[in-house]
Amino acid sequence: MTDVAFDRAVGDPTPVQPASRPNLDKGFNPLTMILFFGILAAGLLYVAYSIYADVDATGTRVTSYVPFILLFVALLIALGFEFVNGFHDTANAVATVIYTHSLPAEFAVMWSGLFNFLGVLTSTGAVAFGIVSLLPVELILQVGSSAGFAMVFALLIAAILWNLGTWYFGLPASSSHTLIGSIIGVGVANAMMRSRDGTSGVDWGKATEIGYALLLSPLVGFICAAVLLLLLKVIIKNPALYAAPEGNKAPPIWIRGLLILTCTGVSFAHGSNDGQKGMGLIMLILIGTVPTAYALNRALPQSQVAKFQQISDAASKVVAAKGAGHSIIGDPRPAVTQYITSHHITEGTYPSLSVLVKDVGDQVVKYGSLNKVPAEVVGNTRNDMYLTSEAIRFLMKDKENDLNKEEIAALNAYKGGLDSATKFIPTWVKVAVAIALGLGTMIGWKRIVVTVGEKIGKTHLTYAQGASAELVAAGTIFAADTFGLPVSTTHVLSSGVAGAMAANGSGLQVATIRNMVMAWVLTLPVAILLSGTLYVIFSRLF
Repeated sequence: MTDVAFDRAVGDPTPVQPASRPNLDKGFNPLTMILFFGILAAGLLYVAYSIYADVDATGTRVTSYVPFILLFVALLIALGFEFVNGFHDTANAVATVIYTHSLPAEFAVMWSGLFNFLGVLTSTGAVAFGIVSLLPVELILQVGSSAGFAMVFALLIAAILWNLGTWYFGLPASSSHTLIGSIIGVGVANAMMRSRDGTSGVDWGKATEIGYALLLSPLVGFICAAVLLLLLKVIIKNPALYAAPEGNKAPPIWIRGLLILTCTGVSFAHGSNDGQKGMGLIMLILIGTVPTAYALNRALPQSQVAKFQQISDAASKVVAAKGAGHSIIGDPRPAVTQYITSHHITEGTYPSLSVLVKDVGDQVVKYGSLNKVPAEVVGNTRNDMYLTSEAIRFLMKDKENDLNKEEIAALNAYKGGLDSATKFIPTWVKVAVAIALGLGTMIGWKRIVVTVGEKIGKTHLTYAQGASAELVAAGTIFAADTFGLPVSTTHVLSSGVAGAMAANGSGLQVATIRNMVMAWVLTLPVAILLSGTLYVIFSRLF
């Protein structure tokens, strides 16, 4: 029975207008574009001034501008990745409000951009350093070298190229997935160039942990959105919630409010999770180019430095006891680095780590404050702290460590103190990433929006389907942010739409689903191959 026939059968002679396609071609007015470029210019000036102020505060005299030129280029590439991430991923957040006529397209993307911006500013930073820990430790320790720059440029450019390629074809591929693949590619290529097994160039434990989050998130999105839609049908009997929009008519106010709320939640969650991926890489760039200002957290209060000395003593006793009866001659760092790379405890692991823990403690006691560490040694102090922290992280996971609960607690506290000194994000970095991600949502969003809104299901998106997909996406991303795991907004939201369509019996467009799965499957291997190839090329050029 047609809609018209049905209406007549129930006594309503007015035919129901089929849902119409939203207007996606209306451009921004000149005032909006002026505001866009104004914010962009203000952001660049703020970044430049912040770097100048941070370097000036260290009292270091600038003798060469070459590091700052490299820094400028690297920052542009890193912020470019976040900009592309904005228009590639956040289209998923606005598709539902646009296709249910809850918000006009041009307003929806600006609204989403604002809450992406706020999400980045309030993020924890846990995801940022989870991404960084995937990189080979030797490259992190030498991030200011030519190999370090080759690493950063290769993985960022590879991620940008794949993101742009999938965006061009309107495929909702994952920026998170792409970045992880790029990092793995660099790690494998670096190991093979050093005549080691390619599998030794990556922290596969961390990669597996992140891989599970990325691979399971689409399944979570599909299943949870389907279940949520079915629950809504049981709990809320209002038929308006399960109908497609009539023509260009906006939904009832309560449904509209719900859809705008879910769009806001996804946008905020996307900013809080995805924005951090660029932050971690920007911090690596800053440490490599301007270590005097960014290698150590000079803003750490004196009280925390005093507390660090106490937990350092406790950790030193634990490690020294494990290494009792063994001694080392010379530099302990190669043995500790070897353990981090191989994850195999040898008779030199504990005694070498014991010496390194003592060296770090002596350096902090000697200078009394991180702010007083001399410019010429700040990089070495930071590397020692980072190396010690990573070794302890692996030791606590290692089944061969023979540590009891009290010893693990002491080492955990010590690691927390080390991380507070080395794993920090200045406010201006958050602001810069927030601007790049927020402005990125306003450009190039249409291709992915059309795919999510029109090409996943066979029928027009209903209010309940859009709300179910958005609620699940926001919840999944917030949970991942809490646990410091990167997940794909694209995968969760698009699979959530598919799940809601399937649960409603709306049918799925097999060609679109096939292409999405293909992009999902190919992202990792293509990103690995692309970044590994670029790393080899850049290593020989730099």
